[in-house]
Amino acid sequence: MTDTYLPRRLPRSERLSLNGHDYHVLRWGAPDAPLLFLLHGWMDCAASFQFTVDALDDGWQVIAPDWRGFGDSAWNSGSYYSPDYLADLDALLQHYSPHAAANLAGHSMGSMVAGLYAGIRPERVAKLALLEGFGLAPSRPVEAPGRYGNWLKEKRQPPAFAPLQGLEELAQKLQGRNAWLTLPRARYMAAALSRQQDGALHYRADPRHKMVNPVLYRLEEAMACWRRISAPVLWVVAAAAMETPLARGIATTLDERRACFARLQEVTIADAGHMLQWEQPEALAAQLQRFFAYEQSS
Repeated sequence: MTDTYLPRRLPRSERLSLNGHDYHVLRWGAPDAPLLFLLHGWMDCAASFQFTVDALDDGWQVIAPDWRGFGDSAWNSGSYYSPDYLADLDALLQHYSPHAAANLAGHSMGSMVAGLYAGIRPERVAKLALLEGFGLAPSRPVEAPGRYGNWLKEKRQPPAFAPLQGLEELAQKLQGRNAWLTLPRARYMAAALSRQQDGALHYRADPRHKMVNPVLYRLEEAMACWRRISAPVLWVVAAAAMETPLARGIATTLDERRACFARLQEVTIADAGHMLQWEQPEALAAQLQRFFAYEQSS
């Protein structure tokens, strides 16, 4: 395969146990450089941030885990629940930054985990960037019986991924979903998101992540956590993602959500959809560079 993205900064691959779970972590930069933690989203992996890391100043040490069940981290033996990711993040920060509050940036699902954590353990977060992740649409108690019923069905017959036809087809599929994703970057991410197994190409993720979550999303609980955040918060929005079903689902409660954050900044990145770290990594890196270098006292 030709014309594939060539990283400017190569990461080190590390393995460690977080919350009793085998984790894979990518680490860029000098061990004594300032730390920045990047947390990927659903059906993604740590390598998702390679383009953004390449666009950052070399002075940063960047740490990005593959969440459990994604990338090269171990899979669960059963379903996946959001509190486990909170515990995994807590263990990650304890391992790499035990004595200092951390700079956190999360994308999508990673953003939701980081946002909750920053309110649950406010003393552990120095600054927080929420990339395309401001919570889910509110749920209603009446949805609970159906959700539990669907979950029980999927426990008996878990979802599965069909084998992929090849890296080039996957790269084209990624481009089709992300209007500003270049072909070299699409090819890089196609390789990062898949692996050869039993003579076929498969997604590098546990398909049980596609199971319905039996636990309803409770916006009021999320907002209670957000109100306890003491760190400055940067909310990064992709302009082209504002009309997606996910964005429309939270549109009527956006002002309520914003009001939960005492120190909120908001920026929009043009010509980018939900995967803004793939499509406009230079613009994203510039915003992260500015925000995390900003003095909290000013």
